[in-house]
Amino acid sequence: MLIEQVVCRENMLAAYRRVVRNKGAAGVDGMTVDQLHRFCQAHWEGVREQLLSGAYRPQPVRKVEIPKPGGKGVRMLGIPTVLDRMIQQALLQVLTPIFDPTFSEHSFGFRPGRSAHQAVRSARSHMASGHRWVVDMDLEKFFDRVNHDVLMARVGRRVKDGRVIVLIYRYLRSGMMEGGAVSPRTEGTPQGGPLSPLLSNILLDDLDKELERRGHRFVRYADDCNIYVRSKRAGERVLRRLQRYLHDRLRLTVNRAKSAVDRPWNRKFLGYSVTVHRQPKLKVAPESVRRLKQKLRDTFRRGRGRNIGRLLRDLAPQLRGWVAYFRLSEVKGVFEQLDQWVRRKLRRVLWKQWKRPRTRAKALVRRGVGRELAYRTAHSGYGPWRCAGFSALNLALPTSALHCLGLVSLLAEHRRLVSTC
Repeated sequence: MLIEQVVCRENMLAAYRRVVRNKGAAGVDGMTVDQLHRFCQAHWEGVREQLLSGAYRPQPVRKVEIPKPGGKGVRMLGIPTVLDRMIQQALLQVLTPIFDPTFSEHSFGFRPGRSAHQAVRSARSHMASGHRWVVDMDLEKFFDRVNHDVLMARVGRRVKDGRVIVLIYRYLRSGMMEGGAVSPRTEGTPQGGPLSPLLSNILLDDLDKELERRGHRFVRYADDCNIYVRSKRAGERVLRRLQRYLHDRLRLTVNRAKSAVDRPWNRKFLGYSVTVHRQPKLKVAPESVRRLKQKLRDTFRRGRGRNIGRLLRDLAPQLRGWVAYFRLSEVKGVFEQLDQWVRRKLRRVLWKQWKRPRTRAKALVRRGVGRELAYRTAHSGYGPWRCAGFSALNLALPTSALHCLGLVSLLAEHRRLVSTC
């Protein structure tokens, strides 16, 4: 039976190692990842018997709200206890081989061996084949609005062990704790648990199969779905019909304010956009650039008064991670522009640290700037950002000096990653 596979020693050990590696915050019981091993040594046999008998009941999840990218609203997370995370991970490891082989080849999110980069490449290939209109479909509060009965009906198509079905249903229905009070859940799969991404793919696989049946070219990554068509009129027709299908069959709502039929170069998909060429080139979407700048502004703000070397060490992983994700971009100008922006922000940080005109003049002279230019710049009435762009600051803190201190060049890093692909 399936539940025996879930609780077998090898599967649970793999789940335990994955939870420990992922770390993460404690749930409502306050137990940390470091305390999980000791708890399992003392109580696992009892938990195992409850799972086998179908008596196990998950604890409520802890409600956490985080700001959405771009600062538009908040995203609600439900953090399970570390024990429930381990059990969910064990379920995921057993259920994935059952469900994943049946999923659409056009689905890329939260699947082994598939990635966002593959989704972006697939989208570009559809545009290159002449499908130069996109139905950019957004599902309204998808993870919060999943209908439990509709989802469990689809789980039950392949899972025949009633104890596994009941356990999954209890995870869906486990309450959410906020401020010491537990509120019951009647819909949704709260983000934060290992099982939620698979459950979302199980539900939306019906959408994938319907799109395939209708012969559409599409790419789906989790709840982000783009359908590529040859005309605006065809796109509007597709959006109307899919809106009806999702409401009637899956009890999901299309967010019309965020959904649109438009040219692909006017939209973004997984942080990327494209050029208008017949053979479109991938580029970083403007919104992705704005998000990076906002994130870096927070780092620069925290770096006030700190050693510049430590600030650069904080910046390095952020810059490398960002350019690694956007390494598919074929338009390189954005990396050069961001490099210039980062260098100017660093010069601004130092300019503010020097504070007084006399200190600034001495610092500039010490770094090889002529005395007259140094004193004229130091006594300028302009603000720090304007001064950071002056020639004196560029002479005192040239690009080569900042790189020697540890600054990562986005353009150079992008070239390195492209050359090694």
